[in-house]
Amino acid sequence: MPAASPASASPDLVFPFPEPPAAGEVVTVAPGVLWARVALPFRLDHVNIYLLEDEDGYAVIDTGIGDEATRQAWLALTAGPLAGRRLTRLFVTHHHPDHIGLAGWLQERFDLPLATSQTSYLSCLTISQSPGSLEAPVYRDFYLRHGLAREITDLVATLGHGYLRMVTPLPPTFTRVVEGDVLRIGGRAVHVLSGDGHAPEQLMFHCPEAGIFLAADQVLAKITPNISVWAVEPQGDPLGLYLRSLRALPRQIPDDTLVLPGHQLPFRGLAARCGQLVAHHAERCRLIAGAVARRPCSVAELVPVMFTRPLDPHQLSFAFSEVFAHVNAMLALGELAWAEPEGGVMKVGPGPLARAEA
Repeated sequence: MPAASPASASPDLVFPFPEPPAAGEVVTVAPGVLWARVALPFRLDHVNIYLLEDEDGYAVIDTGIGDEATRQAWLALTAGPLAGRRLTRLFVTHHHPDHIGLAGWLQERFDLPLATSQTSYLSCLTISQSPGSLEAPVYRDFYLRHGLAREITDLVATLGHGYLRMVTPLPPTFTRVVEGDVLRIGGRAVHVLSGDGHAPEQLMFHCPEAGIFLAADQVLAKITPNISVWAVEPQGDPLGLYLRSLRALPRQIPDDTLVLPGHQLPFRGLAARCGQLVAHHAERCRLIAGAVARRPCSVAELVPVMFTRPLDPHQLSFAFSEVFAHVNAMLALGELAWAEPEGGVMKVGPGPLARAEA
């Protein structure tokens, strides 16, 4: 999914590779670890691909979307810097099409076994087979009930179907990977972690011997990943889960580890970046608390509180879902509470914790 708002990188971060690899090329970021970049036709215009030396070839981490341009990008890599080395296996971090989209094609073309989390496999399978399911009245009513205008609701209900279909048919079988697994890739131990918030059961990989941490979209250097509540899970708390992960990662990964993210540049300074992301979301929550202290607000009314720049309908839909994630996190903590609806539209006001501190 597209990343959300900017969250400026901490000056404590170090970027040992200031330029990304050019199309069709790779950069060695650690012994036996290659970094490639594949273009995306979105505002976030690329995804990072990593290759870990594995026997007589390379294990692949993530794929890019399932379109012809990405196929050609992979053919250029395998005919160029990867020539003479086979692709041994494919690991996918999460179910968003920019990470899993070409998995089926790669599996078929190069006879690659697919390994991912069960949630990622089943989520991708469900969404790609039925991307129009969110048009159901129960989901439309969710957006209307929380103050989104009908014309924007109609857009949200159909938005992104083209993106969701950017997935080649998945292999009929896969190997499940779960947190706590220790994989052997190229004779080295790779420890599996998972984190929620941006995507359920998103996989991350830590190789202490190589000094690398493949963070997927959980920790990005200069933007925060999209953290959203969607109509299918209206009471979900993805932001709470995301913050839990951000607080845990610095305890699990040494701070001098090279972080290899799903987008943007590799960096060092994981603890500083996690702390900066936590502070970013705390500030968003403070903005919401200040707004509802004046009067109860719907989720839609809180969008301009968090996002002050003009938004087109596409951006508005993601902003609404991101605001909802902050609202649900604050509801779970008692910082907000549901107020009396107005005209059938749900409103939130200060919760018991906020009232006790007033």
